[in-house]
Amino acid sequence: MGNVVAQVGELLLPRACAGCRRPGALLCASCRVGLAAPPQRVFPNSGPHVPVFALGPYADPHRSVVLAMKERNHLAVRRYVGAVLASALEYLEARGDIPSGAVLVPAPTRARSARARGGDPVEQVCRASGRPVAPVLALDPRAADQSGLDEAARRANLAGRVRLAGAPSGRVVVVDDVVTTGATLQASTAILVSHGVDVAACVTLCAA
Repeated sequence: MGNVVAQVGELLLPRACAGCRRPGALLCASCRVGLAAPPQRVFPNSGPHVPVFALGPYADPHRSVVLAMKERNHLAVRRYVGAVLASALEYLEARGDIPSGAVLVPAPTRARSARARGGDPVEQVCRASGRPVAPVLALDPRAADQSGLDEAARRANLAGRVRLAGAPSGRVVVVDDVVTTGATLQASTAILVSHGVDVAACVTLCAA
């Protein structure tokens, strides 16, 4: 139902840029340029023991686009962000930073959060990239929202609460929207590796 309501809302309300909120385009020319910056390697405190790349800093337009997808149920922009992710993956492949054709594994989220957002934004962005996707990670319902927690609390919150539904074959890249401390990426790669999955890297839309 939430998905249908969000789609109807996009039809009825005036369209504004998801990056800067100016009326007119889904993504204005300026924000498109900002989102097209090459991904850079980042080094979160709770490192996942594989390279981590971010498409930009947690600043506009990346910040606003992530918030539009997560907090404002902006469904249409997820397709555009999927194209941005695809370009970033091609760039990293060309540099030899990630293997060609790796399967994308969306970082885990709480089921109720995904339902409230009209589907998991990260999974939808991964699918919109046109790459193979394996949504095998999930969060235990007991896991709290990470946003208000410090680094130690984030690690404790995720301890034993990332679930794996299956082990994808071949090499994989874990994808998330924002990397802050790295706790989610660390927990995600740890459970994947413990089940024999070959994790090549992590890629996030932005780094805080």
